[in-house]
Amino acid sequence: MLMPLKPKYITGLVQMSCSPSPAENLQKAAALVEQAAQRGAEVVCLPELFQSQYFCQREDVALFDLAETVPGPTTEILGKVARARGVVIVAPLFERRAPGVYHNSAAIIDASGEVVGLYRKMHIPDDPAYYEKFYFTPGDLGFRAFNTQVGRIATLICWDQWYPEGARLAALQGPSILFYPTAIGWHPAEKERYGPSQRDAWRTIQRGHAIANGVYVAAINRVGYEKTSSAGAGLEFWGSTFICDPFGIVLAEATSEREEILLAEIDLNRIEDVRRNWPFLRDRRIDAYTEITNRYLDEDPWQRK
Repeated sequence: MLMPLKPKYITGLVQMSCSPSPAENLQKAAALVEQAAQRGAEVVCLPELFQSQYFCQREDVALFDLAETVPGPTTEILGKVARARGVVIVAPLFERRAPGVYHNSAAIIDASGEVVGLYRKMHIPDDPAYYEKFYFTPGDLGFRAFNTQVGRIATLICWDQWYPEGARLAALQGPSILFYPTAIGWHPAEKERYGPSQRDAWRTIQRGHAIANGVYVAAINRVGYEKTSSAGAGLEFWGSTFICDPFGIVLAEATSEREEILLAEIDLNRIEDVRRNWPFLRDRRIDAYTEITNRYLDEDPWQRK
């Protein structure tokens, strides 16, 4: 059953830098959520894996010690903030599910302080300095939307943001906004040549999700240079946190250099208006999409009978 949505509410996006100290990062995040709530935010999203620097730059079994359960220390501390400020929080974290089973997850903490949902990152990358397959088991909860005090919201995580299938399946469950907590940046040696086009592609694909699905989309990134491996050159996280409306119009955007809190109004009437005039959901040919579950549609000689 879909929960009635507030006709309008304010969302806050926290762009922050992360230190080597998980305790300091959690304390900072809690303070920034409080600031966003004081400025009127009713739902606040933090960046991906904000409790630590981006540890996936190297493969090290000792770093599994950074993981925690859900509920756990992070959801307990942020739950107190949520309850005190009456704000919904999207809290990305490194989840310890069981010995040897870990996820890149996001807990949905309602304004009551209760954890009302959990999303586990579905698409796991494996690139230089982004060795996530070493740490994270692919999500098994699917693409989900959650009932909160502000109504239905959905979250995916970072690498998920490149996949239209994930955005569509989440959007079909009735959220007003898709949150994409993120940790993305430049390899220093590539920034001059490829940096502008890489960031533009990242921004463009998410604006496309907003347009194709008629929902608000928010991407929440970290900032700062982090080098957690002696073997690599580190990563420069490009910030650029932004939110766009259901037709891809950017409502607010952060810089690439500093910590910021962005605020934007989510207006359900805007969703209604865009979908009436650009009825992409109405015109979907759901009878013709069965092949989307194939890996690829060439003739695979190994599957010939």
